[in-house]
Amino acid sequence: MKILQDFKEFAVKGNVVDMAVGIIVGAAFGKIVSSFVADVIMPPIGLLLGGVDFSNLVITLKAAADGAAAVTLNYGKFIQSVVDFVIIAFAIFMGVKAISALKKQEAAAPAPPPPTEVLLTEIRDLLKKK
Repeated sequence: MKILQDFKEFAVKGNVVDMAVGIIVGAAFGKIVSSFVADVIMPPIGLLLGGVDFSNLVITLKAAADGAAAVTLNYGKFIQSVVDFVIIAFAIFMGVKAISALKKQEAAAPAPPPPTEVLLTEIRDLLKKK
């Protein structure tokens, strides 16, 4: 029973729940970025390169024969994956940079000293003048 209680405490900690939400949102974001790259970014790039569809770029290592499928090197899909990765990495970088900027703004504004400290400082300054 102690193990179940320990697991329950662990599972409902803020960090675990935050991580789970982050993973779910990250997976959804990954699908959005993959669609963005495949459906928006790559068609114009393919058009600029002469109507090339990257997902169809292959090198045939062994042609299909006797009902066996052809052995191909699908480097177009690899190019697509690299572009996906670069865009996702850039988006994450920009998000982290924005969060860091917000944290710096919070840290840059120091909290005002408590009123008792201000009063004591004024008393000290008055005593120094005498």
